[in-house]
Amino acid sequence: MQTAGVIAVQGDVAEHAAAIRRAAADHSESCEVETIRTAGTVPECDLLLVPGGESTTISRLLEREGIGEEIVEFVADGKPMLATCAGLIVASRDAKDDRVRTLDVLDVSVDRNAFGRQKDSFEAALDVEGLDAPFPAVFIRAPTIDEVGSGVDVLATVEGRPVAVRQDNVFATSFHPELTEDSRVHELAFFG
Repeated sequence: MQTAGVIAVQGDVAEHAAAIRRAAADHSESCEVETIRTAGTVPECDLLLVPGGESTTISRLLEREGIGEEIVEFVADGKPMLATCAGLIVASRDAKDDRVRTLDVLDVSVDRNAFGRQKDSFEAALDVEGLDAPFPAVFIRAPTIDEVGSGVDVLATVEGRPVAVRQDNVFATSFHPELTEDSRVHELAFFG
């Protein structure tokens, strides 16, 4: 039995928990999902997810609750983490915004809200390396990655801009994979 932690200070926590359960079941794995709002739970997890939301708020709450340091240690231990949308921003080395205290566990710099405002949200059938068919990606006030470190693999792009990357045990997307019934991104991040 594996334990998956979903950082629950903001974002689509229930949707990500459901996607993790579906992904585990598709791989005949047993997985218990814990929601994390305070320090102490991250070290007990086998898998970790940092969802979207508002990156300045998420980073502030992670620091205030002492969860940020635990996430950095989790990644350093080689355990798999998925960060989506604002989670990608928080995980990055550079958010280009002094209000966001990044965790620097992913060697990328990001452009927050690169695709525009809420009204500019869109869906795209996205070719993601490692998946055998396009993924129905949902972009909501999505960031893009504008600089990628040498150890980072770009797995998907939109208009030539990276929107899904992997660096060792950290997988990150600009889009919201939890807003579809398709759990293949969660499978790729955690079980692939």
